Amino acid sequence: MNDMHSYFVEASKKWRQYRSHRSYYWDSITDYCNYFLHPQNSVLEIGCGTGELISKVNGSRKVGVDFCDELIIQARQAALESNVTNVEFYTMAAEDLSQLHGQQFDVIIMSNLIGFLDDIETVFNQVSTLCHEKTRIIVTSYSRLWEPMIGFAEFIGIKRKTPEQNWISKADLQNLLYLSGFETYRANSSMLVPFNIPLIAPFCNRILSHLPLFNWFNLNNYTFARPLPVEEGWKHKYSVSVLIPARNESGNIRAAVERIPDMGSHTEIIFVEGNSTDDTWNVIQQVQQEYLGRRDIKIMQQDGRGKGDAVRKGYAAATGDVLMILDADLTVPPEDLPKFYHAISTGKGEFINGVRLIYAMEEGAMRTLNTIGNHFFSRLFSWLLESPVKDTLCGTKVMFRTDWLKLAEGRRFFGNFDPFGDFDMLFGAYKLNLKIIDLPIRYRERKYGTTNISRFKHGLLLLKMSAFAAMKIRFR
Repeated sequence: MNDMHSYFVEASKKWRQYRSHRSYYWDSITDYCNYFLHPQNSVLEIGCGTGELISKVNGSRKVGVDFCDELIIQARQAALESNVTNVEFYTMAAEDLSQLHGQQFDVIIMSNLIGFLDDIETVFNQVSTLCHEKTRIIVTSYSRLWEPMIGFAEFIGIKRKTPEQNWISKADLQNLLYLSGFETYRANSSMLVPFNIPLIAPFCNRILSHLPLFNWFNLNNYTFARPLPVEEGWKHKYSVSVLIPARNESGNIRAAVERIPDMGSHTEIIFVEGNSTDDTWNVIQQVQQEYLGRRDIKIMQQDGRGKGDAVRKGYAAATGDVLMILDADLTVPPEDLPKFYHAISTGKGEFINGVRLIYAMEEGAMRTLNTIGNHFFSRLFSWLLESPVKDTLCGTKVMFRTDWLKLAEGRRFFGNFDPFGDFDMLFGAYKLNLKIIDLPIRYRERKYGTTNISRFKHGLLLLKMSAFAAMKIRFR
């Protein structure tokens, strides 16, 4: 530890100059972390050095800590020179964060730090004392594959020589996080070329580094973790709003109300009728009156068109802690909704995506071309969202209302491009850094009416949205 401290004291004399000359590499880490941060977040960086990352990222309150007082003095001076007023810096070792006792942060970043730690598990245990149940941990580290190349770069002098450090594999890092009470929910990598070589570096780092095979050779590993969920008291922990967009579904309205189970502390049902040509709206009004006093039912009509518009209108009126979508065709059985409530209320995930492609389907439930298309898009979106998303178009998706409000506030990032609403939520959940999980359900044959989906027209639209999302998520 003393040798390590002496090294950083000596290095601090030219630290800011060194970082400035290699800003292409360091700024890429800052930009990547910042993609998942939001202005209302409280953010802690452990091992902040002279504060370049923590000063630049989004956050309402930002704190940087480092065990080298000389670096912290420079960080404070740099923040003052840059007129950054919402960041604080403290001298403390990662192994003892007791000065921050009683504080909790939304996001905790450890950038290229774990290689220098004598006891990583102790540090993660310290970090756990600063977390609430939705805290996010972002750990960046070198890929072990680059160990000989980094050693050679230090030998020839194009990289500053550092003390011997740990080369932790992804699996070992995830195990250490688990031992300290954290769950890894996403792990990825980036950067093939760490120097700003015109044309070559942007192409390699923005495009090639995200493609299969090429990504094996990336320099930087990113690990995202969150505190392990606590399952106690989940049954009545949250209230629930079930949104039912309905267009030409008059034969399914009454069955939907009859079959939706009571969930959580309270269950409200919201019908949003969408320009039907049958008597769907009349039936919705009748059912609301029939169940008056027995079920909490809200009804409204769309001003615009498309399921996405219906979802936005219905969710704006929802009061439940947990928001669910149930398609009015009832091909996803309402009796399965408690599975979604259990998954989100016990912390298994924060965005629960229904999947129709696991169990055998009833004959006629899904046409062959639709099945092929769904399998194709499941692979595409699993790559896009860096999570296994097997069925993008299953109508049943569940999230917390607090996260929906954040998603709606940040919708301008992706834009109102999605008439279905499914991708608006999936892309938004990724940007909010939520844990996305699939929940298999039995997919039933429609008993009334016909589908509102056009295979070819909407299939082309999905491809267009996928390309758009790739530029906003993967090739940004």
